[in-house]
Amino acid sequence: MNTNRQWLLAKRPHGLVGEENFAYAETPIPEPDEGEVLVRNLYLSFDPTQRGWMEDRESYLPPVALGQPMRAGSVGQVVTSNHAGFEAGDLVQTTGGWQDFVVVSPETSVMGLSKIPAGITPEMMMSVLGVTGLTAYWGLLDLGKPKAGETVLVSGAAGATGSIAGQIAKIKGARVVGIAGGAQKCSWLKDELGFDDVIDYKNEYVAQRIAATCPNKVDVFFDNVGGDILQAALDNINMHARVVLCGGISGYNATEPVPGPNNLMNLVIMRARMEGFIVIDYMNRSGEAIADLLKWIEAGDLKFQVDVQEGFENIPSTLQRLFTGQNLGKQLLKIADPS
Repeated sequence: MNTNRQWLLAKRPHGLVGEENFAYAETPIPEPDEGEVLVRNLYLSFDPTQRGWMEDRESYLPPVALGQPMRAGSVGQVVTSNHAGFEAGDLVQTTGGWQDFVVVSPETSVMGLSKIPAGITPEMMMSVLGVTGLTAYWGLLDLGKPKAGETVLVSGAAGATGSIAGQIAKIKGARVVGIAGGAQKCSWLKDELGFDDVIDYKNEYVAQRIAATCPNKVDVFFDNVGGDILQAALDNINMHARVVLCGGISGYNATEPVPGPNNLMNLVIMRARMEGFIVIDYMNRSGEAIADLLKWIEAGDLKFQVDVQEGFENIPSTLQRLFTGQNLGKQLLKIADPS
């Protein structure tokens, strides 16, 4: 290749993000300076948080600037290295964005630049051992702290993070109920991942089903959705419950401010705690989590699912899959194979 294909953020979305928010461009392949590395992206990660990065507002990361490549996690291969820690041919993980090539300064990149260990596939590194797996691990164990015999409720349970969080709760001896959309996803959670019960929010009345499937109420709620589902969960929390706020995908594409739960006093009455977190605060402890995740995978206690689309031209439409419920597990897109 002698050009760098890119998808740029062309305009900020209002409502559901669409292909009209992006513009295709071609630029020369960049050249790395001293201390930098040129990486060819092979796989891209798609995550609900990308919708927030498109907004012109303060967040835990700066918004993506108009006219710049859309930000995304990636796995790629080093093409040229002017850094002592990397060699041409290395498979690496970074924040490569929606483009074929990216120059990375390992010390200053948003998510750094790390080699993929031998025996670990790109799909594993971008799902169960990547940001989504680490998010599930730290959010559930550090904030949720489930105990054997407790009831853990997970929203967005068929997503990349929710499915891992639910399985970790099972490993810790909890009773796990998942909320997902559609018969296929609910069947996968119960029949393959071992969830104790499931709630189909597309076809069931969630508030009633939480009460029915959690007769001893909810000790830990791992929330990826927010909105009405958060409200229903708060109506069913136990004494000293822990509510872990991981995401709020129900409101990411809203055109009006989403009403907050009107039952927050339940936290006071039940002496419960509700706390949000961002996984980047735990990145210096990744090794701890990955060691446990690998152990559980090897023992057959932890399974993961990846949804891999292909083709550079399909990058914008792949992001939409997250918000229309088309993906099962972690959403990825494959651009190319390693050389």
